[in-house]
Amino acid sequence: MRNAFAKQITELAQKDPRVVLLAGDIGNRLFDDLKAKCPDRFFNCGVAEANMIGMAAGMAMSGLRPFCYTITPFITYRCLEQIRVDVCYHHVPVVMVGTGSGLSYASLGATHHSCEEMGMLRLLPGLAVLAPADAMEVRGALKAALQYPHPVYIRIGKKGEPAVHKTEPEFIIGKALPIRDGTDVCLLGAGTMLPAVLQTAQELEKHGISARVVSFPSIKPLDEALLAEVFAKFKWVATIEEHSVLGGLGGAVAEWLAAARAPGRLLRFGTPDEFLHDTCDQDEARAHFGLTPAAMAERVKGEIINDKCGRL
Repeated sequence: MRNAFAKQITELAQKDPRVVLLAGDIGNRLFDDLKAKCPDRFFNCGVAEANMIGMAAGMAMSGLRPFCYTITPFITYRCLEQIRVDVCYHHVPVVMVGTGSGLSYASLGATHHSCEEMGMLRLLPGLAVLAPADAMEVRGALKAALQYPHPVYIRIGKKGEPAVHKTEPEFIIGKALPIRDGTDVCLLGAGTMLPAVLQTAQELEKHGISARVVSFPSIKPLDEALLAEVFAKFKWVATIEEHSVLGGLGGAVAEWLAAARAPGRLLRFGTPDEFLHDTCDQDEARAHFGLTPAAMAERVKGEIINDKCGRL
């Protein structure tokens, strides 16, 4: 995904002279092509991420379209005040991109995990929060963010994530992307969990349960029209994300569900309200939190079976 980001931001910079990229002491070789083609529009801000956000806000106020890029926990937790006051309060179109989101850096310990930042940033007025699922969605998200007149946060993976889309989908901030049809349960996936969501649907199919899959890259604003359609059609809806069950896609959908008083039941898959103290790889971390296709399919199947038994 980060390679797709580098390629797309280079293309955008060549087409739009307002585009500048600020990096927090990361990805220097990754952006060699950008530096060669637009040498005066790449800024290595060093290990000073809060200053980077302030610089970007000033650039945006001067008519530029800055994109900030570094590892997710460092561009979010470390910079909350600057994002809130410098960017959101002044309502300037800064795009902040966090790489290695969720449990991508599980092997580096809890300091490099980012399982709360979407919930944290979703609270900030006027800030769009995006979680593209693969390289194709990353490219679409960047194009959409450049055209968006408000600040945007985008969380992406690291590298080697499986492709979901064969071609680039039409990416609209505030809209979901249908992936797979189904009739019994609807799985709403955010970010790099989407390949696992599709595998979960395949596991459910083995048990005679037909699952619709929808990619939900726009955490804020939500596609409320699609949610209304889904909850009217399906008794069971599940949100799946590599983020806390508090505040992310699951939290946003739960808030919408409570306000809309829609029918249906919501299952939320994500990390619980706790830190992971083990040092392990991403797959092991997902397994620890029950975020494997087998575990998620088993839970969905169990809920459906228990519900049917309860009605007899």
